[in-house]
Amino acid sequence: MGQHGPRPGPQASRQPSSRQAALRGGVLGAGSESEEVGKSGPGSPPVGLLPCLDSACSCPGSLPVVPAPGGCKEGTGSAFTCPARVAQSDHGCAMRTALVHHEDMTAARLLWEDPECEIERPERLTTALERLRQWGLEQRCLQLAAREASEAELGLVHSPEYVSLVRGTQTLSTRELQALSGQYDAVYFHPSTFHCARLAVGAALQLVDAVLTGAVHNGLALVRPPGHHSQRAAANGFCVFNNVAIAAKYAKQRHGLHRILIVDWDVHHGQGIQYIFEDDPSVLYFSWHRYEHGHFWPYLRESDADAVGQGQGRGFTVNLPWNQVGMGNADYVAAFLHVLLPVAFEGGYHLESLSQSVCMVAKALLGDPALPLSGPMEPHHSALESIQSVRAAQAPHWKSLRQQGSTPILNPSTYSLERRASPVSPGGPKFKAAEAQASAALSSLLDQLHLNPTLPVRTAVALTALDAALVLPADVLRKEGSAPQEETRAWARLHEALAQDKALTALGKVLHLLNGILDGQVSSGIAATPEPALAPTLDVVIRRSLSHGARRLLCVAVGQLDRPTDLADDGRNLWLNIRGKEAAAPSKFQVSVPLPGTTGGFVSCVLALVLPLAYGFQPDLVLVALGPAHGLQVPQATLLASLLRGPAGGRVLVLLEQGSTSQLAGVLARVLQGEAPPGLGPFSMASPEDTQALIYLRGQLEAEWKMLQVAAPQVP
Repeated sequence: MGQHGPRPGPQASRQPSSRQAALRGGVLGAGSESEEVGKSGPGSPPVGLLPCLDSACSCPGSLPVVPAPGGCKEGTGSAFTCPARVAQSDHGCAMRTALVHHEDMTAARLLWEDPECEIERPERLTTALERLRQWGLEQRCLQLAAREASEAELGLVHSPEYVSLVRGTQTLSTRELQALSGQYDAVYFHPSTFHCARLAVGAALQLVDAVLTGAVHNGLALVRPPGHHSQRAAANGFCVFNNVAIAAKYAKQRHGLHRILIVDWDVHHGQGIQYIFEDDPSVLYFSWHRYEHGHFWPYLRESDADAVGQGQGRGFTVNLPWNQVGMGNADYVAAFLHVLLPVAFEGGYHLESLSQSVCMVAKALLGDPALPLSGPMEPHHSALESIQSVRAAQAPHWKSLRQQGSTPILNPSTYSLERRASPVSPGGPKFKAAEAQASAALSSLLDQLHLNPTLPVRTAVALTALDAALVLPADVLRKEGSAPQEETRAWARLHEALAQDKALTALGKVLHLLNGILDGQVSSGIAATPEPALAPTLDVVIRRSLSHGARRLLCVAVGQLDRPTDLADDGRNLWLNIRGKEAAAPSKFQVSVPLPGTTGGFVSCVLALVLPLAYGFQPDLVLVALGPAHGLQVPQATLLASLLRGPAGGRVLVLLEQGSTSQLAGVLARVLQGEAPPGLGPFSMASPEDTQALIYLRGQLEAEWKMLQVAAPQVP
């Protein structure tokens, strides 16, 4: 687009977010009267905050409700039922993900010629929804119709005068709408805009209610117009009402939340959200966006890394500006591991490409394992410069960023006062070329999904003696079979400890489960073996995997487990021992680290060492062995297993001692199914000893493992 002249209102903004926020939580809330926060507007579908009249339901009695399939439930006299009861599939397994949308949001469209605005059209929604249906993802979600947000709810963020102005667009002529739109940057109004924008906000609030009342685990809202550029009294960049900001305010007021994390993933900086929460320490706003040293729209100084918030909100605005185009998997993973996740844990908290992105988000929310990342896992030099800058700016506010083994060095701002480059027009050839490139990459990813569909059995367990107290999700397979006796005995000959009856029986079950994973019948699994046989069984599993299809095997051994002495150090296996006697790295593929004694130390160890090594290694299979005296609490063990699903595309096998608690096995099964692990509890910082061990290992290894780097190497 061309340069814009000065226009009334706050800083301009343009392009909407390509991915809408999915909110998580676990607090109960209730409805309220009309025009108060929490009440749907006139004409809204009967989906929202109504009392649950289902006597068989165990909810507190006042939850969001959805129309009951088939109308009135027999015996209740109500045509509605609690979503905690509706969100059940035919086999009784709770549906974990909500999908919120409304066909009315396609009503608004551009009524005049405007190359800047023509890309914001109804097909942004319809093509995404069509793709969800093609992939069978819509059917797997609890579907909720969006409601209109009340004007009181809009007032959580926007001024009464601005809400009144947008309401007035319903009766304006096309010429008047065009004149009003011209007062803002890349915004157009339509007689349906007010209705559509209220539905977009209401969809977000509907999702907040569904998640925070426990009806679903998570959700996806397909909405237009978008919201993250919109400010208190101004529309910006296709955005009319700030959907995500209102949802955050609503979650605080209606549901009593005290800490909210907003992750804004878009090519442009969501300055509207930043302005709204820049002095609010209860909302942590993280944005990564194209910046190009200030040469990319919206050309804001406050989009740079050193904009950290104001007043009590300092440290709660985190901007990660990309100063080079073409950032890849390694760059985003590095940003996750070295900026976003450390802060989040410490804080406690184009049509074709758009539709494909929506499908990938929906699959992730449904718990489907992600595909293994392709390409070299080495962050760009420019990405490391950006990560170094943001860590330096945030280090005074977040101790975890000072304890990951590299002292951030505060660089000068990356903002440049040189003449700005010509902006990219949405309808121009450069924009279309970039859009085509992104679409091709996503198409390739979806082609891989066609070749590697989600396995019918996501998780299986192979336990010799199932404890009566063990509670497993209904869709976790209990593996009852064993490997052929000849195969089991042949492997058992490698270790005398495996000749015992109980150990031999357990080995047969472990091999049967392992074969299912290697053959692509099962995604992940949990197996148990007698304590004296755990190390020998682990040795057999490693050898069996490497000899039958696994090209690269990551073994995370926790506790008193030694690496097999005659295991080849040939680059096909990476051995990582947590709770080793000392921090040591005999080779690139053998690493030992003491188990940290605090939650902060454990999180730093996982984010700054275990996961960078895992993503850099790109394994086909991850083995997690919880051996003698492993020392992990259930939340720590399950967090480790959950995070290790990513590097190997969900292919994780966990080996336990038979004496492990049934609670641990049950929670592990749920986590491998895609559920979130339990919280770690109060956050305590790493000890100086644990920090020094991490610093030492990172210094030893980062030359070989580029994903460990948190700063750009000095150029000679």
